[in-house]
Amino acid sequence: MSRLKLMTQSKSERILDDIYKDVIRRISSAPSLLCPVEMVSAFLRLCHSQSCGKCVPCRVGVGNVVQMLERILDGEADMELLGKMEKTARVIRDSADCAIGFEAASMVLRGLEGFYDDFVWHVRNGRCSIDSQQYIPCISMCPAGVEIPDYIAAVGAGQYADAIRIIRKDNPFPGVCGYVCEHPCEERCRRRIVDDAVNIRGLKRVAADNAGSVPPPEPIYEPTGKRVAVIGGGPAGLTAAYYLRLMGHDTEVFEKNDKLGGMLRYGIPRYRLPGANLDMDIDCILKTGVAVHTGTEIGSGIMFEELREKFDAVFIAIGAHTDKKLDIPGVEGSGVIPAIEMLRQLGAGSIPDFSGKTVTVVGGGNVAMDAARSAVRSGAKRVNIAYRRRREDMTALPEEVDGAVAEGCELITLMAPHSIERDENGNITAYIAKPQYAGKLDSGGRPTPVDSGGAPVRYPCDLIIVAIGQAIESEHFGSSRIPLNRDAIRAGDDAVVDEHEGVFAGGDCVTGPATVISAIASGKVAAANIDVYLGFHHTIEPLVETLPHGIVDVTPWGRANMVDREASNRKDDFEAIECPLSCETATREAARCLRCDHYGHGPYYENRRKKW
Repeated sequence: MSRLKLMTQSKSERILDDIYKDVIRRISSAPSLLCPVEMVSAFLRLCHSQSCGKCVPCRVGVGNVVQMLERILDGEADMELLGKMEKTARVIRDSADCAIGFEAASMVLRGLEGFYDDFVWHVRNGRCSIDSQQYIPCISMCPAGVEIPDYIAAVGAGQYADAIRIIRKDNPFPGVCGYVCEHPCEERCRRRIVDDAVNIRGLKRVAADNAGSVPPPEPIYEPTGKRVAVIGGGPAGLTAAYYLRLMGHDTEVFEKNDKLGGMLRYGIPRYRLPGANLDMDIDCILKTGVAVHTGTEIGSGIMFEELREKFDAVFIAIGAHTDKKLDIPGVEGSGVIPAIEMLRQLGAGSIPDFSGKTVTVVGGGNVAMDAARSAVRSGAKRVNIAYRRRREDMTALPEEVDGAVAEGCELITLMAPHSIERDENGNITAYIAKPQYAGKLDSGGRPTPVDSGGAPVRYPCDLIIVAIGQAIESEHFGSSRIPLNRDAIRAGDDAVVDEHEGVFAGGDCVTGPATVISAIASGKVAAANIDVYLGFHHTIEPLVETLPHGIVDVTPWGRANMVDREASNRKDDFEAIECPLSCETATREAARCLRCDHYGHGPYYENRRKKW
């Protein structure tokens, strides 16, 4: 008789595992605006079903909280019950044996803290405080509100120029975003319930690559005679200028660099965003009649007050173009290069010569990855990326980290900056770092690095590139009494700068370093609200009719992903690394779209931004 047997899954266990995966996909693609109380109730019932039954707080306590939530949802509760539920949850959190119990209770307490008013509304009114709607997921997740299902359908039909026209209604940078958008639209794509999100950015890239030169819309509004100054020629400023011109306002852009583009040109390497694609989008914007003053810095020659007197409105979109300093011994002196400055030189066409050098890049964001991969292309013998947290805590996109590693960069994680070692001539000889360990989670869910007490570690190198954050050059605006939050310009979600009539601000100079699509969205918001401030209500309307809806193919089907050129080849040049989808592949990928704008709640979506 056998004493032991290997554990094997039964059929029911395998099916249950598949159901778990289905639940995870469904949750990850759930609409954001649902009744929060109902969601807590549903999740808590799931938690209760996981209870082993051993400890009373979990077996009985969580069950009691589930019943209380059901009474709240049924309109049978009072404020006393709400207080009892909070007290019960605290007891469970403090006394349950394992995470099944105490984390379930913690979820209830977080809900009470985060949306207490919704609980109270349910108790007093017997219903949810919000009108729950099944928003079109991709459109609602896109900061610029691009009509994504429409242009996916156009790409699927091979109508690439129409796809570009659809995108430009809300985003004048289709070519740029086809390369570098962080595609938040895919996060809650309902196709994930079936298999995986539609490759929305890849389809946008196909449209931009195959549409040819698509001219901007013909003017539809008469000139208003109003003048608007835009300070900054990056994505936020150029977006605002584009839409303001379409609305009939005379718009002038003041850019301190020699060329337009902002961080698109001077912060993103050409291997990620080819210059020709950026120039094509900018040329389309300028064809609307936007006037441009390059090499013009506000505060040096032209003062802000002077602009405000000459123009009816001013939009500040200066970005975040300076670096945060590394405060450690040895940082002063040659060989320490701000990543922002290095990328700015690359954008201007000046490639540094790092031949035979060992380079250490300090930081874990996208800028750090861009600097490290650019250093490889500049001839560096060895490139290390030193970061004080773990790899999974890096703020860089995972594909950017993977790309850097594939090109030969070495990650040095859980190592905090300690000092820089120099020889008697002042040349860098090593980067010194202190070992850390992952500590308590911060408010963003990342472990805080904690000094492990270990001895500093020496990493020999010749150059150090600092990429620990970006700052905003806002001193002149502060001296002009523009309100600041530290170095960021203080403006509302409507881009209005308080106490300064006719002054608006948006993009990275307000939010700090963010995404390209967020900057574009801020420019769109500013244009709409400047138009209102000037006394108008011009609307930007679609120029392309929506294609008829067909039958959706719900057969599980693999997602079509773009692939990179071989690392051994791409690391030696600054040519585009990402290979586009073929037109045939794009047609198949577009067919995976479930057309949420037509099926389900989509047709009744009152707030759908067909015009704005």
